[in-house]
Amino acid sequence: MVTATTAELLERSLAGDRLAFERLFRPLYDDGFRLAAAMLSDSSLAEDAVQEALLKAWRKLHTFREGSNVRPWFLTIVANQCRSLRRGRWWSVSRVADVEIAMADPAAADRLDLEAALRRLPQRVRLPLVLRYYMDMSFEEIADVIGGSPAAAKSSTHRALVRLRHECGQGVGDS
Repeated sequence: MVTATTAELLERSLAGDRLAFERLFRPLYDDGFRLAAAMLSDSSLAEDAVQEALLKAWRKLHTFREGSNVRPWFLTIVANQCRSLRRGRWWSVSRVADVEIAMADPAAADRLDLEAALRRLPQRVRLPLVLRYYMDMSFEEIADVIGGSPAAAKSSTHRALVRLRHECGQGVGDS
């Protein structure tokens, strides 16, 4: 069996080949889900967001710039879908049951505090942190997703980290 290249899969997808589209985007589903789960803090909403993003990617595939990387393009769609979901819903900070369970385990309580601090950040601030530390993306890839240069992505990530540390009650130099 001959493996098709990304360019071939894109070409076939643009021609309406649904199976080629699935082969092209299936490896990106987990990355999209991790991004959505980190942005939305809800796995079922994250699944919905990724499914909607896949549908939008199918519809907007003709806007994909030839020679670009598919991963940042798709993750941009996922991030935008998450923003759209967040704008359209009322969100609670955390449920009481989650807090009671977490307090039994100090490490879980620390994680809950960090996640709560991350949720308190505006999405435009949170996104570079999620891409860098949850998705392990390079600054070049982050720049593709959020727009701008790799230097700007690095700077945005640093500023977001400083804000997160402030939300957690730590100074910039604290560890």
